[in-house]
Amino acid sequence: MIHLLGLTQAIQFEQLGFSPVALDLGFFQIRWYSLGYIAGIIAGWWYLLKLLARPGAPMARRHADDLVFYVTLGIILGGRIGYILFYRPEILRNPLEIFKLWEGGMSFHGGMIGVAIAMLLLARKERLHWLRVPDYVACCVPFGLFFVRLANFVNGELWGRPTTVPWGIVFPRTEDGIPRHPSQLYEAALEGPVLFLILWFLFWRTDARYQPGKLTGAFLLFYGVARFIVELFRQPDAGLEHLSWGLTMGQTLCVPMILVGGYFMATAKGRRQRVEPIAGGDSVA
Repeated sequence: MIHLLGLTQAIQFEQLGFSPVALDLGFFQIRWYSLGYIAGIIAGWWYLLKLLARPGAPMARRHADDLVFYVTLGIILGGRIGYILFYRPEILRNPLEIFKLWEGGMSFHGGMIGVAIAMLLLARKERLHWLRVPDYVACCVPFGLFFVRLANFVNGELWGRPTTVPWGIVFPRTEDGIPRHPSQLYEAALEGPVLFLILWFLFWRTDARYQPGKLTGAFLLFYGVARFIVELFRQPDAGLEHLSWGLTMGQTLCVPMILVGGYFMATAKGRRQRVEPIAGGDSVA
């Protein structure tokens, strides 16, 4: 039970002055949640072009431009469908609720599946390497994760479990007045800067980009571990706190990510080959 002293010292979310609406024109609103996705896509596209300028790039600029369209569809469709199937299947009883994206309700794991399908379709259409394209895209994903998690915090949603830490926050939408972990910020840090730096090091300081699947594996592994840990502080969706096998739904979905990521990393060296570039500089053996 939260100590009374913790309640009096806790930060009240309203005092932070955040609003989920970035711009209100009366007839039209722009929300931070939407801007988070837009900022992540734009920043990821910009960084992808930087990566493609290096030797042995698996696709050209025209492929990258097409990829933005494919990936955006994958994020939106996969993220929403995944959220409904994994967390809120009752939404299917009222189909109109499916389209209310501005209210939030996106699953990263669903979005990841959607993006994977989008990349595979593009790779097949353009005859690109099915693993090297995801390797480059994986390095760009932390931008989007960072911005969207910040938007989750501004929205006052996806809060954490009850806590007595000094930085605990009372989120008004919990309606219980109990200080909770700002788990959105924990996720923003681990899934954004920390994950980005790991992938940055592997891409720019090692030969990982010439080992198909290694960067993809690193992303899956380290994201899965980070999310698994954050789930210890994040309040799970109602009914999904303690599944029969002892994990939350978020942790359960991370287990296959960790296993697949570890496999891709462990076997990447065996896929090492001379890479003839589609774009960028000369090939590297």
